[in-house]
Amino acid sequence: MAAVADQRERPDRLKLTETFVSLQGEALTSGVPTAFIRLTGCPLRCGYCDTAYAFTGGEWRSFESVLGEVAAFGVTHVCVTGGEPLAQPRCLKLLKALCDAGYSVSLETSGAMDIAAVDSRVSRIVDIKTPGSGEAERNRWENLALLSAHDAVKLVITDRTDYEWARELLQHRPHVPCPIFFSPSFGDLPAEQLAEWILADRLPVRLQLQLHKLLWGEARGR
Repeated sequence: MAAVADQRERPDRLKLTETFVSLQGEALTSGVPTAFIRLTGCPLRCGYCDTAYAFTGGEWRSFESVLGEVAAFGVTHVCVTGGEPLAQPRCLKLLKALCDAGYSVSLETSGAMDIAAVDSRVSRIVDIKTPGSGEAERNRWENLALLSAHDAVKLVITDRTDYEWARELLQHRPHVPCPIFFSPSFGDLPAEQLAEWILADRLPVRLQLQLHKLLWGEARGR
């Protein structure tokens, strides 16, 4: 137990579930070869979550070892994800270190955590949780005012109720200066159906399909 406590207290350590290289499957750089750093832990329990294996477990890793592994991957884009990466406060230091090393860095976050302290060089992909997630009350609306043009907002749509909720949100929430993606919940809502709804209402959003799932299904680390 003493060894575990020591790892937690070290300022250069984070708990990781996995690292891997794949094509980015979502948002602004979809299709780009990317190194993924998946941090362990998440305070949310969304009904459609596809990375529940990252809630617990993991391995303590130093920033030095993570940066070394990313360098060995030989790509220029890095995505820090989870779980909820910002649930580990030292994630902020890792993001800065990756930017300082010259990588193009993105952060996938649930939208329930404060993004104000995230390095301005990072592209923040912020979820807004719909009712179908079971976690809509966790949305931190203050984050919307912090977004910039190189960020993105993502909403996972599970059904017509979610869609109408999201459509209403677009009408009444402040304008955000970045792209907004509507993504059909994999296995719950046919992409063609969501596409038809978006077209019928002429919504100013982008339909997002999870490229990695189209290519490799639910395979972990892809």
